Amino acid sequence: MDLKLNRPLVFFDIESTGLNIVSDAIVELSFVKVFPDGEQRVKTWRMCPWDYQNNCQLPMNPAAQAVNGISDEDVKDEKKFYELFGEIISWLSDADLAGYNSAKFDLPMLAEEIERARRFKGLDPGIDLHKKKMIDVQVIFHKMEPRNLKAAHRFYVGCDFENAHAAEADTLATYAVLKGQLNMYTEEQIKNDVEWLDKFTRQQNVVDYAGRLVLNDKGEPCVKFGKHKGKTAREVYMSEPSYFAWIDNGDFTLDTKQQFAALKAQYDAEKKQMRSRPLSDKQTMDAAQQLKNHFGSNGKLF
Repeated sequence: MDLKLNRPLVFFDIESTGLNIVSDAIVELSFVKVFPDGEQRVKTWRMCPWDYQNNCQLPMNPAAQAVNGISDEDVKDEKKFYELFGEIISWLSDADLAGYNSAKFDLPMLAEEIERARRFKGLDPGIDLHKKKMIDVQVIFHKMEPRNLKAAHRFYVGCDFENAHAAEADTLATYAVLKGQLNMYTEEQIKNDVEWLDKFTRQQNVVDYAGRLVLNDKGEPCVKFGKHKGKTAREVYMSEPSYFAWIDNGDFTLDTKQQFAALKAQYDAEKKQMRSRPLSDKQTMDAAQQLKNHFGSNGKLF
């Protein structure tokens, strides 16, 4: 069915250096502009992500590159967003917007890039994205095809169940849904094995249930929020041990506090072990040389 439009509608999608709206940037932007008469125009830009404050290319996050396949080298010679600003705005000026999961990521990221160009390059967009109509296709999908327990029971078991949202009824329904899933899919798709199902369904790389600590690519616990976001917990503890005390006294779940406390105990034990370990001959010589440099060859400070 064709869309009924009174003005153009721009479907758009973004690939970026990462998922942090504040610190990441666009590397690829694609528009599909649909007009009321059914005409369709497509435009895609590759661009060099730009750090305006340091006046340099913003590096790709390895996790983002693994998803979109775009490397720093791929975009280093491309124009920056602000150099494409006029062309991008012209596509948007008379149109409303549409995307998939765009309200949570693509739209805020596009708005952030426009605001950066305005603040750092003095470019006037002449439009306000907040005043444009915005269709998020994912929201339609989720509202029309609910992904709750009642919908799952209807899909996998073939009927509704009584007393939804009562704990016992929901628990029995969950058991029935899992059995229905195992019946529907082949052993190659889903294995009837608790260990396999645990790995298949477990939220990956999360240390505490609240997600305040996550594992990086090297398996190291990292802080996922606040001023130390992206730093390893070890790095934070060595530079600012009081941060762990702040966590313990703060408004965090007890599980989060326990995970930070366990890491603190681990780091303290490592430091204690390092202090008790005898110095090697090289370390002893290095320490002696440092003292000699400090006090002078005659052993006196002055």
